[in-house]
Amino acid sequence: MGLISKKKTVFKISPALRKYLKTYGREEKIPLDYFDLTEYQEYIALYDRNKKDTLWVTVLYDHNIAKGIHDGLKKVYANLKAAGDISVIQHLYIDRIDLCMYANTQPFRIRVVNMLNENHDYFYVKRADSSRIYGLELEHILSPNRIAYFVCGDTLIEEHIVGIPADQFLKNNLVDRHFEETRLAKEFVKFNERCFVRLLGDMHSSNFVIDVTPDFEETHYRMRAIDFDQQSYERRKSVYLPQFFKQNKHFVELVTKNLTLESIFQYQREERALIFNRIRSSRYQLKNLMDAMVHEHLSPAIHVETLRKELCKHYEYEGFLKCKTMGELVKTSLKTLIRKSRSHDGFVKK
Repeated sequence: MGLISKKKTVFKISPALRKYLKTYGREEKIPLDYFDLTEYQEYIALYDRNKKDTLWVTVLYDHNIAKGIHDGLKKVYANLKAAGDISVIQHLYIDRIDLCMYANTQPFRIRVVNMLNENHDYFYVKRADSSRIYGLELEHILSPNRIAYFVCGDTLIEEHIVGIPADQFLKNNLVDRHFEETRLAKEFVKFNERCFVRLLGDMHSSNFVIDVTPDFEETHYRMRAIDFDQQSYERRKSVYLPQFFKQNKHFVELVTKNLTLESIFQYQREERALIFNRIRSSRYQLKNLMDAMVHEHLSPAIHVETLRKELCKHYEYEGFLKCKTMGELVKTSLKTLIRKSRSHDGFVKK
């Protein structure tokens, strides 16, 4: 598998994407931005409950600006969770502001606590990156998950996606076997398909979570991406297939152990049918998103050239060779799915 780029360019929001965000209510005014949070005075390492370094740091601000930052963040939280109703923040306080210094865009994670019951929540403040925004929108439209986020200028505000980090799940649950192997294997096949169809890359076990929902007789699993920086950026087809990451080998082993080849094909067809239905129900919004994305240069030309050849070979469709941008490759991938779904030639049952 080709190597993931260590440093990906942060792409500014284009006028076309900005227009889309305004049209669909993804742009809000907020009292502070990402760069206000960079005015911290010092930081300390953040450790988890087992005293292990999380690679995040907690930042501390001078007391002259700390209150203003905390008040502003509570209003941002109200915009994200309550459509701007600031009455919801009267019992909230900002418990901690963490910074991931090793990440490409160095995001801030905000821990919000309700003082009445000590219940807590998180949200993120990041530098706005077009690649990530396209990834968030495609996830919102094409996956079974809904994403709460908005932008203000060059700042991106994102909700926290709840779930067990997949690498933690592998470490803690595979040993105890407190899970239903066949259901988890089925979900990995479907997750693999969702990522490939919309070209979301780098989905190794640190970049997605597992949402576990107990039912009265069984347990349901859903794998959810939490990192969208590698939306349509890398050149190799394998980067967009979670099955090829060595960190996911245990999930692959579960698939080969519990599912027949016929079952795998069935689940792939099912997932593509679901994506097709989501495309139909949101076709106008998706069209507007694609109209913006196809003109964006979100990756080096050599990446586009390499990937279009691999997708052409995979789908046996020369239409990919005409694509000049990553957005055109995503659009062609979706059009290929639509065409095959309508003709019932392998992705959707009659």
